[in-house]
Formats: sequence, structure tokens, C-alpha cells
Amino acid sequence: MLKSNGYCGIIHINNNDYHILPKIAKDNNINKSVFVYMLAYVLNLKLENEQVANGKNIKLNKIVEILINIFAKNLISELKKGIYKEYMLKQDNLRTLRGIYLINENLKYNFTNEKIYCEYDEFSEDNKLNQFFLFAVKSLMKFSKDKKLLKKCELILDDITFNNFKIEDIDIQFNRLNHRFQESFQLAMLLLKRLLPTYNKGDKSFAFLFKMNELFEKFIGEIYKNIDSTAKIQYQKNFGNLQLKPDIITQNMIIDTKYKIVKNKDDLNRDDKYQMFVYGINFGIRDTMLLYPKHLFDIKEDLKLGDGENLVNLKMRSIDLSFDGSYDEFIEEIKKRVEGIR
Repeated sequence: MLKSNGYCGIIHINNNDYHILPKIAKDNNINKSVFVYMLAYVLNLKLENEQVANGKNIKLNKIVEILINIFAKNLISELKKGIYKEYMLKQDNLRTLRGIYLINENLKYNFTNEKIYCEYDEFSEDNKLNQFFLFAVKSLMKFSKDKKLLKKCELILDDITFNNFKIEDIDIQFNRLNHRFQESFQLAMLLLKRLLPTYNKGDKSFAFLFKMNELFEKFIGEIYKNIDSTAKIQYQKNFGNLQLKPDIITQNMIIDTKYKIVKNKDDLNRDDKYQMFVYGINFGIRDTMLLYPKHLFDIKEDLKLGDGENLVNLKMRSIDLSFDGSYDEFIEEIKKRVEGIR
């Protein structure tokens, strides 16, 4: 059953998987594939592998396994183009001078030694980013049955020092030289943040869950951005002491997404009416819409809020997310359905 604050994903307890899926279609295989497709679109993941991009494969695999394989595949693709290197400041006791001669260290370590203690820059692959990827690969092996792709990553990173990172302390900066690894980094962080905190070494239980109201909001927002160049997502503006942030605002419409079940205007929450009225009046856009996922009902209701100069038009509409096909076909179909909402 759809709930406004509901979670969807996987709970793994004592070697058993429990899928909590959105109620988009009667077929749970479709619900699973649509859930993964929505995640992939919001996270801007590349579903290029034919086995992953096709909905039939998603019906046979666990959600976590799919996302781990996408991470590993993307990382392998970038590592094959060349492992990332950067200049690292190092200190070492060498037989010949390299870089800067360190006086204090030489007095301390080399008073009776023929070596030279020096500080120098080394163009190295053993840097923080690669160390993080090795940590991520080894950590994700705990949650994957098919470790083939992860082991390929581990082999490529064989010369990298292993560091046991704390997720909350990870701070890696990206630039034009390492930007191509950013997608792999973001997906690894998404997985690790949800899996490691709930991982129990005794029973190996974990939860991998997403708030469906947030996922639905972000998914519809990204779709709107793709089909309407004027669309702004989570656009925040202050009106005196009043701070407003609609989900989606276009040149002539304000849209708020609500992941909940409604049959008609009688189910409309009074606070939602006030919210849309306040948006319309303050932004000066008098056409507004509340958009819900279709459950059992197509919703098409038109309401008028206020009157005269303070009239705001409110549409209640639903979007059918059910689709049985590949990822690319799904995205194109949803774009058409969003464009068709009137």
C-alpha cells in the first residue's frame, strides 16, 4: 500500500531478503524494475550493459546486487582508461638526494648512516581516491553473491594501500583530472552509507531503503527538467519571513508531487490546498498542480482556490509509472506521459 512516508528497498535478515516495493503495478517484477529505473535516472547511472538495461534481468536479481554490479562495471570502465594518479608529498630515507634535504630528520636518523632523508613529490596511483575505491570494493563484497566484477576491480587496484575509511569522514575533491571517477564515487557512497551502518557481523543483516516520497519527487523533477527548459527543481525564494520551495516551478505552472493514495478531491489534504494557494499567490503563477502516482485510480480534478485577484487554479493529476520493458523505453514513455498531463 502506498504511504506518504513509506520506504522501499531491501531488508536482509538471517540470509533472507525481504523486498519492500512500490505499489505501481499488480506485478511485483514490474514494481522492482520500475523502482530500479527510477533510482538509476535520479542518480544518473549508466545502464549500458544489456543484461542490466533490460527489465527481465532485474526480475531475476536483487536490487542491491544490481547496483553493486553497476558500480563495479562503471569503475572497471574508467580504470581501464587509466588508473588515476596525482602528485603526493612523501618523505623517505634514500641513498640519493631527491627533492628537499630535511636537516632535522637527517640528524635524527642518519648521523651514522649513509642515507639521505628527503621530502619529494611523487606522481602516484596510491592516492586517497584509489584507496577509497579499494575500501569500497572490499566492503561491497560482503553484500554481493556474484563477486566477479568486484574482484576485477580489486585486481586492478592491487598496488593500492588498503585504508579502513569511516564513511562520515570521507572528503574527496574532484577536478578536471579525476572528474570521470565521480559517478563511481557517488554510487559507492550511496551504497556504503545505507549498507555499512546497518551491517551486523553476527547475523549479516542490513537494510537498503529509500523514502519513496523523496524518490518520486526527484524522479518527476528530473523528467520535467528534461522536457521543459524553464523548469526549476526545489527553487527556494523568500517572501519577507516566508520561505517557499516548490518541488517544480516552470514558466507557467507550479507542481508539487505527493506520493500518496487519493481517489478524488475529497481525499485532498486541507494543508495541501493552503500550500498550493500560498505558492500561487506569492510566485504570481496562478496555475498549480498536485501530481500523484497512479494507484488504482486515474485522478483528474480541477479546483479553484480563492477568488477575484486571489484566484489560484489547482489541478489534481496522476501519473502512471507502470511499464514492462527496458530502461531507455521506460524513460521515453514516462516523458510522453508527463507531457500528456493536462
